[in-house]
Amino acid sequence: MIPSNIKALILDMDGVIWKSDAPIGDLSAIFKRIRERGLKFVFATNNGTKTPEDYQIKLRELGVDVDAAQVVTSALGIAFLLAQKHPRGTKIFMIGEDGIRTALEEQGFEIVSVENAPEAEAVVMGIDRGVNFQKIAEATLLVRAGVPFYTTNTDRTFPTPRGEIPGSGAWLAVVTTATGVQPIVAGKPFPYLMELSLERLGTSREETLVVGDRLETDIAAGQAVGCPTAMVLSGVSTKAEADEWKPSPTLIADDLAALVA
Repeated sequence: MIPSNIKALILDMDGVIWKSDAPIGDLSAIFKRIRERGLKFVFATNNGTKTPEDYQIKLRELGVDVDAAQVVTSALGIAFLLAQKHPRGTKIFMIGEDGIRTALEEQGFEIVSVENAPEAEAVVMGIDRGVNFQKIAEATLLVRAGVPFYTTNTDRTFPTPRGEIPGSGAWLAVVTTATGVQPIVAGKPFPYLMELSLERLGTSREETLVVGDRLETDIAAGQAVGCPTAMVLSGVSTKAEADEWKPSPTLIADDLAALVA
């Protein structure tokens, strides 16, 4: 199904590779096929909860050996974005998990606690499974006071084997509703992750296929940077929604296995 001119893949994870911790298909066989076809690949995910090394371990446990450098997360994207706008040592109030914390600290930023939130010079939000009212309240107070506001992504839901649960965008909506302020977004559909992925692949836009399960993030991001796109139906968006999406995805497949068969 993949056109002969395609030399590389930019793969989303949640909804393409797995749902929560459940693999979608025989990943060992799928990636053996990808390598047999001579396709380079990186993973580009809006999920910034884990570090690239964490994802490397998770993939290995599922039968896929990759380098950590083949994983590009929204946490890396937001750390890169902040580094363009704020000096090292800037104090950050973060709602997020280890993936974001590690990426920010590697860029030299200082993460402040909830108790020291008033000292923050920027607010960063992402998926945080320990989110609570106090964290949301502190973020709201800071944003209302004019502190710069960033997020890894605006995904409203997060796929699990049982169904969709609240994603980063759902929690983000609480703060945007309370403040009337929209954050600067590092993840898809904005171009940062796609550009970083293309840089790591070393391929042109025309020969790099972006594969995802969400029209409004994965497919929109690929289209925004001029890459061909493939939507898989193993995640969030449906065939009916894909048929109505303009411009249409280049390819539509049931799942990654069908795409690379």
